[in-house]
Amino acid sequence: MSTPDSSPQTIVIIGGVAGGMSAATRLRRINETASIIVLERGGEVSFANCGLPYHLGEVIPERESLVLQTPEQLKRRFNIDVHLRTEATAIDRVAKTVRAIDLLTQETHDFSYDALVLSPGSTPVRPAIPGAEDAHVLWNLDDMDRLIAAAETSSSAIVVGAGFLGLELAENLVHRGLSTTLLEALPQVMASLDVEMTWPLVERALLRELDLRLSTSVTEISAEGVTLSDGTRLSADLVVMAVGARPNTELALESGLDMGDAGGIRVDDQQRTSDPFIWAVGDVAEKERPDGYSLVPLAGLANRHGRLAADSIMGRKGQAVPAYGTSIVGFFGMAAASTGYTERVLAAKGRAMRIIHIHPFHHAGYYPGSRQLAMKLIVDPASDLILGAQVVGEEGVDKRVDVIATAMSAGLTATDLMDLELSYAPQFASAKDPVNMLGYVNDNRALGAQSVQWHEVHHLLDEGWTLVDVRTTGEHSQGSIPRSRLIPLDELRDYVEELRGQRVIVTCRVGQRGHTAASILAHEGIEVANLDGGYLTWQRGTAATDQPQAAHVR
Repeated sequence: MSTPDSSPQTIVIIGGVAGGMSAATRLRRINETASIIVLERGGEVSFANCGLPYHLGEVIPERESLVLQTPEQLKRRFNIDVHLRTEATAIDRVAKTVRAIDLLTQETHDFSYDALVLSPGSTPVRPAIPGAEDAHVLWNLDDMDRLIAAAETSSSAIVVGAGFLGLELAENLVHRGLSTTLLEALPQVMASLDVEMTWPLVERALLRELDLRLSTSVTEISAEGVTLSDGTRLSADLVVMAVGARPNTELALESGLDMGDAGGIRVDDQQRTSDPFIWAVGDVAEKERPDGYSLVPLAGLANRHGRLAADSIMGRKGQAVPAYGTSIVGFFGMAAASTGYTERVLAAKGRAMRIIHIHPFHHAGYYPGSRQLAMKLIVDPASDLILGAQVVGEEGVDKRVDVIATAMSAGLTATDLMDLELSYAPQFASAKDPVNMLGYVNDNRALGAQSVQWHEVHHLLDEGWTLVDVRTTGEHSQGSIPRSRLIPLDELRDYVEELRGQRVIVTCRVGQRGHTAASILAHEGIEVANLDGGYLTWQRGTAATDQPQAAHVR
């Protein structure tokens, strides 16, 4: 991919949200004389689309708070010409023009360019089922206005899809006082998490009286509600589809730009396409991942790549770095975050993994208000590099996942986490921060401490392993893993001879006492493995996979 011969004087940008507007404002800061034109088919530019569900739920009370810049402000401050309700319909790469239609007047106009930035975003998916076109979606301010108007006269709602947007929609419809049902075709919420990590979200849905139904497909949508695949009819005043989005790559395809294997526009490390005068950013552009390319539709990446494209257009050096897909969602006071790959995805790729679950408190347990986290780290056992991480809890989730994502970007290993110097005071963290704890556990595993995963226990017991629960009698009485034997940790040395010659799995509540128990038995020459994450991880994993698949999760 080559570079244009001269500095461009006219830049046309298709799409005025996130990446497109970041490119436009960066271009102006670099070059005061260039003509910068933004074509946006929607009614606003530079709006906070991630805030839309929260205005629906009246958490963000003022609509104006979501509009970051108006065309008039952009003209005064940046001298950028913004054309709203203007849809680009064709690109002539030879003539270097973009044809666009004014959606209000239906007039067409050709815009010439020296450089073109494609940032058209994506479009909500509407499944090919009867009535899907009549359901609500939430993708821009127009969608939000229509949904709020419908909600004002409604008492019940159905949300289809339990990903990021589906969870946010369901929560905010409940905030508005609507009786809400959340439907998900998969057997879990949040496909960006592994199944055992999703269970705290399910529990929170039940606590807030959200009717959550997993493994539930919709076959028809009507004004009265939806029909499910088993013939059940659910009534609701409004239905919202939140089953994903597809990138708006039509212009790129029609103009003959090279496409990648993931279905997005192929770009180089400066966001330049196969045409040296066209750049692509945001949802339509493929991102480099640690082991390939994929679509990663995140606002942070779109903004960063918009800036990078602007620098490239104006001849400044820059380079995109691998994307890890770091993301977070809030749900009724819970937060769920992830970075990198899940165990499920890596297993499908056939990758070897070292899995670590821990359940630390977000700050010192003796300081009031401590909240327990669920953390999962996935490590390449050969290189010790971090392949992915997931964190779920009420407090401190964002801090921990961001530290791990930063470590991944810097090429730090999982063992390096134990040496990170992180801030500590009892109201903020522990002297051994949860991130450090992941490093300690990983170091133990790398040095030979054996572990088993929650989903392996049943099979290992069938093979003849003995499961020893080293919790207290009181803890054991409140719930235990079937076929386990209670031997409290403080009494374990008394049973060494009885356990000699057996293959033993030890478990406690979260794995810490289990590590001590495993050390005692290993020193006695007994083959032993610690249940990773303990009883709590096993309990959540089995609850998430054993719940009735097509019934209310109540």
